[in-house]
Amino acid sequence: MTSFRNNTDRLLEVRLQDEKVLAIAGAMVAYTGSIKFEKSLLGGEGIFGALKRKVTNEGMQLMQASGNGTVFFAHNAFEITVLALAGEKLTIESSSLLAYDTSLKTGTSFAGLRGASSGQGLFSTTVEGNGNIAVISQGNLIMLEVTPSTPLRVDPDAFVGFKGDIRQEFVFDVNWRTMIGQSSGESYQHKFTGQGVVYIQPAER
Repeated sequence: MTSFRNNTDRLLEVRLQDEKVLAIAGAMVAYTGSIKFEKSLLGGEGIFGALKRKVTNEGMQLMQASGNGTVFFAHNAFEITVLALAGEKLTIESSSLLAYDTSLKTGTSFAGLRGASSGQGLFSTTVEGNGNIAVISQGNLIMLEVTPSTPLRVDPDAFVGFKGDIRQEFVFDVNWRTMIGQSSGESYQHKFTGQGVVYIQPAER
């Protein structure tokens, strides 16, 4: 597993020893050692996933860093959280993905109304396997637990990702106040039920 660590809360440090790491293009801010950077066309998700993004104009621009040394990544001074996946599957908004191990398999998941309403697009990114992934967020990444007895509703604009045995449902909260223009502004939410965790950010896109 490639070494990921937070140098600061806004700077990711990845140490490579004849290893590779994938990151959002342009996220490298500094490096030491002998590192080669090149464009990555598929990013580990295969041709079918890449084609789906291409058709909907939602392609992720990725680069691959390889060699020996230390690479520092950052993006717009966002907070960075390193998550270690141990045979798990994480569904994440593509805009919240900073970098990940090449050992992890990525794909696409239909986001539907959640993505359309938040402007994030029709597809989310899935990441699964064993390895590290770095997630960016506006403010500290917040983890909320979902259980069969405690479903969770989230503003789509604050949603970052989830993992576990979770079902998603888009919920409209329309009542007479909404109809006359006196709603709270939260007339739709994303509902999560099952068992797992949901990641959110303390800001709206």
